Amino acid sequence: MSKHHIKENKLFQKELILAALKDSFVKLNPWKMLKNPVMFTVETGTIIMIVVTAVQALDPEKGEGSFEYNLIVTAILLATVLFGNFSEAIAEARGKARAESLRNTRRDTPANLILNDGNIKKVMSSELKKNDVILISENEIIPADGEITEGIATIDESAITGESAPVIREAGGDRSGVTGGTKVISDWIKVKVTADKGESFLDRMIGLVEGASRQKTPNEIALFILLSGITMMFLLVTVSLGFFARYSSAQIAVSSFVSLFVCLIPTTIGGLLSAIGLAGMDRALRANVISRSGKAVENAGDLDTILLDKTGTITIGNRKATKFYDVNGKTDISFARFCAISSLADETPEGRSILELAKNLGADVYESSFENAKFIRFTAQTRVSGIDLEDGTQIRKGAFDVIKNLIKENNNEIPLRMTEITTEIAENGGTPLAVAINGKAAGVIQLQDVIKTGIRERFERLKKMGVKTVMITGDNPLTAKYIAEIAGVDDFISEAKPEDKMNYIIQEQKNGKLVAMMGDGTNDAPALAQADVGVSMNSGTQAAKEAGNMIDLDNDPTKLIEIVEIGKQLLITRGAITTFSIANDVAKYFAIVPALFIASIPQLQTLNIMNLSSPESAILSAIIFNALIIPLLIPLSLKGVSYRPVGAEKLLTRNLLIYGLGGLITPFIGIKSIDIILKLFM
Repeated sequence: MSKHHIKENKLFQKELILAALKDSFVKLNPWKMLKNPVMFTVETGTIIMIVVTAVQALDPEKGEGSFEYNLIVTAILLATVLFGNFSEAIAEARGKARAESLRNTRRDTPANLILNDGNIKKVMSSELKKNDVILISENEIIPADGEITEGIATIDESAITGESAPVIREAGGDRSGVTGGTKVISDWIKVKVTADKGESFLDRMIGLVEGASRQKTPNEIALFILLSGITMMFLLVTVSLGFFARYSSAQIAVSSFVSLFVCLIPTTIGGLLSAIGLAGMDRALRANVISRSGKAVENAGDLDTILLDKTGTITIGNRKATKFYDVNGKTDISFARFCAISSLADETPEGRSILELAKNLGADVYESSFENAKFIRFTAQTRVSGIDLEDGTQIRKGAFDVIKNLIKENNNEIPLRMTEITTEIAENGGTPLAVAINGKAAGVIQLQDVIKTGIRERFERLKKMGVKTVMITGDNPLTAKYIAEIAGVDDFISEAKPEDKMNYIIQEQKNGKLVAMMGDGTNDAPALAQADVGVSMNSGTQAAKEAGNMIDLDNDPTKLIEIVEIGKQLLITRGAITTFSIANDVAKYFAIVPALFIASIPQLQTLNIMNLSSPESAILSAIIFNALIIPLLIPLSLKGVSYRPVGAEKLLTRNLLIYGLGGLITPFIGIKSIDIILKLFM
């Protein structure tokens, strides 16, 4: 568990409560309240009661009840509005506090700017411009976000991730991104700055979290419209009852009608709706995931398909070369040397492991010996690397299908032994890389993957949620199938190119599916942008971070599974509290309706099943309960309803039993208890 998680585990903190209380009064601004139609009407009712109470104080003969009674009703209605504002304010305050803790990791720090003539100039991080190149040495703070252009270093990212274990970042590949505020522990790196004045992408994301306004999600907008409709409907009901009261000659005070209206409308969910959405973003933030908007978090809860890279997500990490197979009768050291030479320009971890294995077998290979050679660098598109030596020898190493086509293009045969070795490696879960020399088959390199412990159980959880998992890998189909079966994923894309990811996402979306993907490389950017939920690694390239709608600060490829659960929890929490809110209105009907008309229609006494002591006590008990239930449910809104990966039918049944039935029973107990207490003082 990260330091951030330990530090911020407490639900309420004194400074946050004080800030939220202050903000609750600021939010009373009618223009702000208009964004929440339910609570706006409660505020309108409060204003009406303030006027009625003032008039009653000036003219007690108006017949609108006692001044004290109206004053109490006004205070309770004001408290209802403030409680609703407080729920939103405390959720905002928690998010801002977490964002501030991240922002504190970013300070104006010294930077070693490399000038055009190669000299070093000392500047501050706020003076840096985009594309400036800086040098960071051992024990120095990285002053700005950027990408490593040269060097390799061990970096302490605990200021961002909270994890004490250092990580290795280096030029080339998808782990070249560095974050301002982290520290170089050993070696040195040159970094190209990716933003002006030392501002980081993280800064901009934190700005979104700290922003006062939050874009509502589609589901939230739909519920917003529903609640507005219900509010308008009960406004008409209340007005109609006013005409009915006049027709029946019942003397009913304005305070009673306002109280009835406030109790009829779904004030509980109205007061907590924004807090639930903000809390969802906050839970993601506390999991060290920054989201551009609540929409991304909510989409995570509705996901149908997740695309996961094999390496680092399903397997422990980078594959390692474990064996060389020669097919032409050469000695192990001789073939190992060719394999090593072909990997000199391969900057991937697999390429480096080939060099390491060759050296362990006694093959001496030094890059300085090949200064005049032409290097063929590995790319995700070509899936091949190699070298053209001065004597005309061409060595190529890469995916078996690519090398096979190369051999055929040179009118050479594929040895049966090469095919057999490749098939055997693939069937045993390894990855075969073929080697060709001058267009002829030379041998095979075996790479091995290790499946992460517990990953199958995590995929089982996703299946129970109804989420399809798809493994993306550059491996051949046999290897991909083997690993997919061991890991328990539903589908796989083998020999995948960047466009394959994009095409798969588009096809799923055409079928009405919501798709998520996690990536860290520039080649992942198009697919991250296309996905409904695109999670990029903070250590990844700038292009990947700009394309996604979430950033994982921990750089944990399995975090996507946790994000899905956070999204599910958000949706379930909103549904549960909505169910509770609508259900608990039933008890209020039995409290207030008889109280309004019992004088003119004595038969309504049969509806007073709670046996409330008086009409005044019944109304006060109902609106007091209506107000108190909002703060009582704030902890549930912030923490979220407990989530377990079960089917939709079981989940619906559980929510109806707990929050539907609970919403029916709780108000009867609460209102009656308040009535008993009020009876002692009235």
